[in-house]
Amino acid sequence: MVAQVDRSYIRARPSRLWSRLLAYLFFEGRPLTTRGQWLNPLIFFLFELQKRMPILRTPSSPVFILGTGRSGTTILGIVLSMNKDVGFLNEPKAIWAALRDDEDLIGSYHRDAARYRLGAVDVSPELKSAAHRIYGSYLRFSMTRRIVDKYPELIFRVPFVRKIFPDAKFIFLSRNGWDTCCSIDDWSTRLGTQVDDQNHDWWGVNRRKWNLLVNQIIPEHADLSPHVGMLRDLKDQKLMAATEWIVTMREGMRLLESYPDDVMHVHYESLCDRPATVCKQIAEFAGLTNDAVFLEYAEKVLIKPERKAEFDLPPALQTPFRATIGALAELGDE
Repeated sequence: MVAQVDRSYIRARPSRLWSRLLAYLFFEGRPLTTRGQWLNPLIFFLFELQKRMPILRTPSSPVFILGTGRSGTTILGIVLSMNKDVGFLNEPKAIWAALRDDEDLIGSYHRDAARYRLGAVDVSPELKSAAHRIYGSYLRFSMTRRIVDKYPELIFRVPFVRKIFPDAKFIFLSRNGWDTCCSIDDWSTRLGTQVDDQNHDWWGVNRRKWNLLVNQIIPEHADLSPHVGMLRDLKDQKLMAATEWIVTMREGMRLLESYPDDVMHVHYESLCDRPATVCKQIAEFAGLTNDAVFLEYAEKVLIKPERKAEFDLPPALQTPFRATIGALAELGDE
């Protein structure tokens, strides 16, 4: 589906089609595992123009969806985009790559050194101004008032984002670990490609994202860091996904402690079990309107996923993985 739009989406609120197509064509960029990468030079050219324009609309309280990919982050963004206030940007990594060359973990736009973590000290006045101008342009041209930005890896960059948007809200979405890992494995198998001597899959160009995760994030975890050599050599997609899931879920739980007023945790399973109820809670947390079309659409499209079977984990991952499942189970939805 182009821009994650289908007939039921258009029928529910036809006015949303424009904002989604605008985002898809001119703001989100085309990552390396997708078609249409010829658009990227045009998109980056437009970003440079927007950086020099006046702020067309001031971004107010943008909402960021965080977590691990394949955890329901896209469908949550699509549901929130049905809200009459919202313009939804689905992984607009091109915007962030246009703001900083070293933020591209996948290698879709830049291939030089990259950093998993970015903090407040990495935000210059020029970068903050550029971000406000680009996001403000999207708000103006999409005729929306609030931005929802789904970029799961920003979970490791919340202080960076807060420095740019001090009034930002964050939704930390978690999904059952076994299901998430199986979904990542399936995605990488279906969409991974070989381009000349490069492998492009979930882990970026020739495992770029994986190597960055192992080198920069794993050393922060006392129980995982002794196994960094073993982890670096992993080839099994499910085991790699399990590692990413552990450290990402731990990061989300730390954020809940650090920013209790600005971070909301949502279980994907709860979202699918009680769509209207949980979406009302999200809307109240983010300061969005609880309009009927938005809630009816949530009831229609949020369907409880089929559970996946457990798989074998090496001892180095077994205990951390199951402990993380237990810790998440103790968290209720806000």
